[in-house]
Amino acid sequence: MNMTYPLKEQKQIDLVKLYLKSKSIRNYLLFIVGISSALRISDILSLKVSSIYDGQKPKEYIDVKEKKTGKRKRFATSPNLQKAIKDFIRAYKPEKEEYVFISRKGDNKPITRQRAVQILTEALDMCGLAHINFGSHGMRKTFAYHCWKNGTDITFLMRILNHSSPKEVLHYISVEQEELDDIYVNLNL
Repeated sequence: MNMTYPLKEQKQIDLVKLYLKSKSIRNYLLFIVGISSALRISDILSLKVSSIYDGQKPKEYIDVKEKKTGKRKRFATSPNLQKAIKDFIRAYKPEKEEYVFISRKGDNKPITRQRAVQILTEALDMCGLAHINFGSHGMRKTFAYHCWKNGTDITFLMRILNHSSPKEVLHYISVEQEELDDIYVNLNL
């Protein structure tokens, strides 16, 4: 299995957001949910409209039962995620029991994991980021990497990702030695 990587630079994230938003509000929302929640792709694809929207406005919290662990996960929705949800609802006017990322094939079924990866891979390719193996975990890793980079305590990341050690988290988010070196240099006491 190939190692997947996060988008480590804000300008990379902004490029992908801009591209996806210009192509499809649904696919833009897929990316925003992924980089705003640390959910696995299977949990993102299982979201129904009623999970993210209360009929009047985006929900302040999204509750999910994780498929892999069976654990409940609750996370607050950021302003960017709430805006993406509003844009999606306005554009698609979906029914509350529809899957958010509904497939065009069949009756009320979500897109497949493979289709989600295809959407993300195409976006990265079109943004000149084809050298990054993003895969289905790239959004989750991007969330965790930027939390770490912005100073989130590693124990919180362990809890969010269901990882058992700081070493596992740092490996997962592809922290390189040069990034660790920067910590020492930038402290400069």
